[in-house]
Amino acid sequence: MSKDDAITVSDVGEFGLIARVTAELTPADTTLLGPGDDAAVVRAADGRVVATTDMLIEGRHFRRDWSTANDIGHKAAARNFADIVAMGAVPTALLVGLAAPPDLELEWADGLMAGLREECGEVGAAVVGGDVAAADVITLGVTALGDLQGRNPVTLGGAHVGDVVAVAGRLGWADAGFAVLSRGFRSPVQIVAAHRRPEVPYREGPLAAELGATAMTDVSDGLIADLGHIADASGVRMELRADLVPMPMKLKEVGAALNTDPLVWVLTGGDDYALVATFPASAQLPDAWTVIGTVVEGEGVRVDGRRWPTGGHEHFR
Repeated sequence: MSKDDAITVSDVGEFGLIARVTAELTPADTTLLGPGDDAAVVRAADGRVVATTDMLIEGRHFRRDWSTANDIGHKAAARNFADIVAMGAVPTALLVGLAAPPDLELEWADGLMAGLREECGEVGAAVVGGDVAAADVITLGVTALGDLQGRNPVTLGGAHVGDVVAVAGRLGWADAGFAVLSRGFRSPVQIVAAHRRPEVPYREGPLAAELGATAMTDVSDGLIADLGHIADASGVRMELRADLVPMPMKLKEVGAALNTDPLVWVLTGGDDYALVATFPASAQLPDAWTVIGTVVEGEGVRVDGRRWPTGGHEHFR
């Protein structure tokens, strides 16, 4: 079938599209009532529900010439699930709102839903509902739910002087991938893939809560920017050591090729959805966590004793 003959979302209409994108959905153990009714019902054995929501807009958060529909589905789910595990909770459900141009190929919507389902499978969650609408550009509104399983939530405001600062997951990879794609290249594949589809250290969020994490967040806007939120909420300063921050050889190689200091990507690049947390100095951290600094009196974030430009992303600026 040629592109001109491809079936579009307008060909099947609103309810045909809903039937199409929900046909392959399977419930999770926490799903009591899935798509098809006025609202879903999700088990909340803890008695508390962790909820977060996020938006992705074509041209701002993703480009269809850079990422497949499947990639975008994975990323849409991952960035929301990262918020859930950063609270020390386990993801349980996803609600997805899709606004799209009438001429969007139905095959693209299929790929998107496949990516969402596959990322849900990584954490044992399920897509339980959502909505569709027409719009000039593809826009996704995603809400994730989570279960604390009896743990207290790990917030931004609990860091104490004397704690250590530690990270789990990749830093700087997505920003390096963005730099590569922006220059018209499609390799190294591993770096480009990191921009298209994040690898979130899901299990480390609930584990950090069990290990006594005093504060935690996911790195969505950049390590310094997101650590700054913890510093502000906790009334402390984060002192980081550049030599302790993970710096893979692959980032060094790409930085050399693009004449860019890879430390900029690692400290200020977002979209990796690593986890950064503070722990009591006595905490026994597993290998997945790397200590990169300490919490001291003061405000803000310092790297090797000096201020570092925040970088990262902030809407409306």
